[in-house]
Amino acid sequence: MSQETVKNALLSTIDSLKKNPAGASVVFRASTQWEEDVRCTASVRDFPAMTIDEPAELGGGDSAVNPTELILMALGTCQEVMYAAYASVMGIKLDSVKVDVKGYMDLQGLFGMDEDVPPGYKRITFDTRIQSPASDEELTRLIETVEGHCPVLDTLCRAQEVSGTASANGKQLTTLTRNAA
Repeated sequence: MSQETVKNALLSTIDSLKKNPAGASVVFRASTQWEEDVRCTASVRDFPAMTIDEPAELGGGDSAVNPTELILMALGTCQEVMYAAYASVMGIKLDSVKVDVKGYMDLQGLFGMDEDVPPGYKRITFDTRIQSPASDEELTRLIETVEGHCPVLDTLCRAQEVSGTASANGKQLTTLTRNAA
């Protein structure tokens, strides 16, 4: 797909949303299922299911990425997608975009060894490297636009409500709601 094709698709979508703002509300879905040990599968739309596993030191068979690695992958690839999309609309030629993402976690939180340590990442860093013949000013504007509109970066940075239910044997046992803090 060419940069012009991407630009035309995005501008067409933007035009449609201007005509029908109610069409801007969308719901993305994923379904997951535990398979065995700590290996699961995840499905999105009509794509083949992907395997999720843990490294051996966390009880897995190390056959696939783990859920916390998926978060890092989602951040890096979302930024790359946003660079391609916005560059096409802004008329900026990109030769390459590469994002390296690191997540820093203290396993004491995961294993409940210290209640003051969160079970998830304490910090996430990313290093984006762009190759482009565009000027520094154009690239700075592109970077600021991407970092201001990347959905995964926003999701990780902005507190939001998360809710869910848990059922066992067909009976709902719990409801969780964690509000934006």
